[in-house]
This record gives sequence, C-alpha cells and structure tokens, in this order.
Amino acid sequence: MIEFFFDCSSPWTYLAFHNIQRLAKECGEPLSWRPVLAGGIFNAVNPSVYASRESPIVPKAQYMLKDLADWARSAGLAIKMPPTVFPVNSVKAMRGCIWLGGGMVPFATAVFEAYWGEDKDISQDAVLTNICKKVDVDPEEFFRGISEEAVKNQLRANTDEVIARGGFGSPTMFVDKTDMYFGNDRLPLVRELLERRMAQSRSACNSAP
Repeated sequence: MIEFFFDCSSPWTYLAFHNIQRLAKECGEPLSWRPVLAGGIFNAVNPSVYASRESPIVPKAQYMLKDLADWARSAGLAIKMPPTVFPVNSVKAMRGCIWLGGGMVPFATAVFEAYWGEDKDISQDAVLTNICKKVDVDPEEFFRGISEEAVKNQLRANTDEVIARGGFGSPTMFVDKTDMYFGNDRLPLVRELLERRMAQSRSACNSAP
C-alpha cells in the first residue's frame, strides 16, 4: 500500500500525482489518497519555506525553475511556474477531495491541471464550479459538502497525521505505513523498493516446495 499525502497547491505534487499512478499500476500496488494542507504542515514544522520565498537564493531559484520544467517535460505535463496567484489558498479544493472520497482522482487531476497547466486561481468559487462541471460533480452539492464539519475535520486530521508521522511537506508518501519518501524525485526509489519486493516474492514462490 502506498499512502500519498498531497496538496494541489504544490508544483512537485502535481508531477508526483501524475507519475505515481503509473508507478502503482505497473507495480500492482494499491494507492491511498490522503489530502492535506501544505500550509498547515509548513506552519507547524517547516516555516523555512516561507523565508525561502521571501528571500530566494537567485541561482538556486533559477535552477529550480529549470529542474521543474525538465521534470514536467519528462512527465508530459504542461506547467507554469510561478502561476499568477502563488501561493494559492487550496483549502476548498482539498476539502473537495475529502468530500469526494474514493472518487477524488478526476477532480484532483482537474484541479492540478487548472492551476498548474492553465494558470487558473483554484481558490475562486467560479473556477471550482467549472472544474466540478468538467468532472460531472454537482457544484451546489460540492459547496454544500465542503462546508460540513466532518469534511473540515478530516482534512485537519490528515494534516496532523502526516506531521506526526514525520512529514514536512507535499507530496509525502509512505509504503507499508512506515517507509517515508518525500517529493517527486524520490519516486524512482519507491519503484526500486516495490520492484525489489516483487522480485523477492517471485523468488520465494519459485523456491517453495
């Protein structure tokens, strides 16, 4: 089982969200989607993110943009960094993922694409309404659902949980509950782990009497 803690406001999460689906399918590994608020994580355990935005190290920031573009090209995704509105308040979108539950993937995909690919402000109700219509979700039910206390509480609980388990940003991934990986660039390590485990399983089957 791969747990994927994510916030649609992160560019690296946009890439990882796309890439991990293919990885999990190829390795036959189930995915558990865990929406969180990256801002809540940063406030609690990683405030240096804000400082780096206010006073970026120019060569590092320039390289980050190149690195992001390279990874996006590798994934076959369009990305604009930074978007016109950055950072963005993603709380309504992430509550929407919670409310949709097992059906969240098409919605989350559309949110990622709207923000990172089309430069749309996903904090705006009009943008979220159009996304809902795109993925056949009733907008009125959506906005009613994301106002429910149970939905708000679950998003907070997911955020608190990933912090308690050692996470410090998005995307944070766990394999089998305890093996943590952070960031799109760690996916090759996740793949190696799963492929190694698959090989060990095959070897055990072949050696069985």
